[in-house]
Amino acid sequence: MHKNPDHKDNIVALRRIEGQIRGIQKMIENRKYCIDILNQIYAAKGALSRVEEKILEKHFKYCITETVSGGSQSDKQQKLQEILKLIRQTRRG
Repeated sequence: MHKNPDHKDNIVALRRIEGQIRGIQKMIENRKYCIDILNQIYAAKGALSRVEEKILEKHFKYCITETVSGGSQSDKQQKLQEILKLIRQTRRG
């Protein structure tokens, strides 16, 4: 099967995002100004989007590339279906 890419950088980023989310919760609990809260939410969403992009890039570099170059026709179809499903999900969300 395919070699799993290293996601250490994403773990670090997700821990930072986790801290941002806790900060947003405290801001809400402390009834901070709505615009300040929203700015922090947008920052967390942006950081999460960057993690998403990195994981997708790694998926293409490792999983997809390996399957296309040496996988069975069934494996190739499965990867294609996974990507199409992902695209549909991102268009809805």
